[in-house]
Amino acid sequence: MSSRRHNHCEVDRRQWLLAGATAAGGAAMLTRGARAQAPASAAPSADYKIERGRIRQSVMGWCFNPMPTLELAANCKRMGMPAIEGIDTKLYPQVRELGLEISLVSSHGFKTGMCNRSQHDECVKILRERIDLAVEVGSPGVITFTGMLPDGVAPEEATRNCVEGWKKVIGYAEQKGVNLVFEHLNTRDDSHPMKGHPGYFGDDVDHCVDIIKKIDSPRMKLLFDIYHVQIMNGDVIRRIGQYHDVIGHYHTAGNPGRCELDENQEINYPAVMRAILKTGYQGYVAQEFIPTWDDKLAALRHGVSVCDV
Repeated sequence: MSSRRHNHCEVDRRQWLLAGATAAGGAAMLTRGARAQAPASAAPSADYKIERGRIRQSVMGWCFNPMPTLELAANCKRMGMPAIEGIDTKLYPQVRELGLEISLVSSHGFKTGMCNRSQHDECVKILRERIDLAVEVGSPGVITFTGMLPDGVAPEEATRNCVEGWKKVIGYAEQKGVNLVFEHLNTRDDSHPMKGHPGYFGDDVDHCVDIIKKIDSPRMKLLFDIYHVQIMNGDVIRRIGQYHDVIGHYHTAGNPGRCELDENQEINYPAVMRAILKTGYQGYVAQEFIPTWDDKLAALRHGVSVCDV
């Protein structure tokens, strides 16, 4: 297992969603960087619509802050995307009225999780509530996390804590027919609070799969974040084939930088998407890159077109 650093991240997804002013400032900084100008021919035109649709694409709404969620959702619907996630749960009804599904229901943030025994009750309570919400909105799954490794807790103990914690709620997920989708995150990138998560326990994807197998439930799944796996473990395509039976969701982003899926990053996304299809996967693949192009919707159209194999 990789070494741990305990300097906990100061921002999680829920805080990112709620901190509108901070997100706006951060977005401005990102789009003014060296990658801000996209090649004129890089993205499809504004009337682009998904052609093949073999990959069921979603988008993580937080990445496009400060763009209003409903504006983003309307544009996703226009280009033929079936779903959205990573948004304020209060907006679920309005998003569904636009014709989009909720591909994954949010829950406790990534700093809180099952590797810390003192947080079990909090996580179980939130997860049960969000399982009920998933049933209500017709979502297949609820996201969950290991949380940050507490000081003084050995990895072996943290692993036992994770298994015991998720076993307290997995029966409820089975009863309701909803997946708990456990996300692997990278701990290497400390350049930005949402590009890497130093101190996070579940940073080795092989170890994450071992935890899932110990829970031994068809409703306990892995969120295979292609960006994070590339950073921490690599060999992405082989691991997709190896672990496809426990993968319940995918996220994308270009590496390095968690940017667009363009020629400035190292992951061959069309090949990865074809590998996903080869496994027979029929769930969602959510775009979770942080746009740097001046035109964020052009960046999204580009990413969607790259993955429409």
